[in-house]
Amino acid sequence: MEFDAILDDMPEAPAQPPRRGVGSEMNVEKIVRGGVAFSLFVVSILLVVWAVGLLEKGLLDPYPPALAQRHQEFKQLSGFDNVSTSGDGVEVCIVDTGIDLSHPDLEHIQLAENQWIDFINNRGEPYDDQGHGTAMAGILVAENRLPGIAPNVDLFIAKAISKSGTGTDSDIADAVDWCTDSGVDIISLSLGGTQGIDWIFIETDALEAAVDRAIDQGVFVVAAAGNDGGPDDDGDVASPGSVEDVICVGAIDTDATIWSNSSVGRNGGSLAHLQFPRSNPDKKPELVAPGENLAILNAQIDTDVLYAWGSGTSGATVWVSGAIAHLLEHRPDLAQNGTSGGSRDTVEDVKEWIQESVAPKDGQAEHDNYYGYGRLKVDTLLAMSG
Repeated sequence: MEFDAILDDMPEAPAQPPRRGVGSEMNVEKIVRGGVAFSLFVVSILLVVWAVGLLEKGLLDPYPPALAQRHQEFKQLSGFDNVSTSGDGVEVCIVDTGIDLSHPDLEHIQLAENQWIDFINNRGEPYDDQGHGTAMAGILVAENRLPGIAPNVDLFIAKAISKSGTGTDSDIADAVDWCTDSGVDIISLSLGGTQGIDWIFIETDALEAAVDRAIDQGVFVVAAAGNDGGPDDDGDVASPGSVEDVICVGAIDTDATIWSNSSVGRNGGSLAHLQFPRSNPDKKPELVAPGENLAILNAQIDTDVLYAWGSGTSGATVWVSGAIAHLLEHRPDLAQNGTSGGSRDTVEDVKEWIQESVAPKDGQAEHDNYYGYGRLKVDTLLAMSG
């Protein structure tokens, strides 16, 4: 199965972040009029779009105050400013396009030989020839101008998406297996595609099978809902976010409203799609998190621009991965090698806490097919866990 990326045409670099939009197909490498696009990676028939407009380096400040303010607003909205944890000692594996450790906000990161693997070109040293992975890693662990939300996690990086923005189902599945075998606590998947068939004893998707193996060992898997919301929505979240015990994440703005391109969940079942109805706490998406006009790092690929705006459920996924890292620092017994961890039961227990700790939107009394059970509140999650 082939994973492709379909991206927006980019506008002139804006003074304010672009709101949103779906545009025409372009190559993932292409730099257009001061903008670079990157996407949620998808199977070729499910086209999910993510675009960012770059901030030109060398202006009055390469990291404008508006960007810093927005980042802080998202932290406040999600409760990160109200916790003392930082993800210390928690191992998080990001499967993506790699990481650019030459970025000034990532120069402090040191990946040991066993913390990096390249399923595309088999290179021994970390790199990112596309940019998406660097942006995701930055949300988690950056320092200096863009402080990460869980800066003290132990980071593992598996490159399973190529320079062109494509990756095979088998490569990404192998990357998930590598993360699991490495003993990590959390696997963060800012990617998605069409669902395989999982009916009774039939399972046709290698990635979904790999994700299930990880969860069986007590690894928390967080994945993006998808970016095809609105009139072009295919009716359900992307895979592997669709897998029962995966934590699937939609995207919101700083005012807690749903991002218009965040994908809807189909939770009532579908005979046409060989899909049983979903039940609590596994209805999709489970929650929403910051994802519209995020402050992100820009990999240094044919440009010296350091920072960008970005929208999509990919970024929201990392915010939830960071929240789980805070939880596992607070409750290390829940980690894969903890006294209460190492099994699917632990993952299911935490998913119940997520359902109970999130903040529903005004008037929301039950699961919403776009908004999930509510928006991320890491401080409430930690308090609820004891």
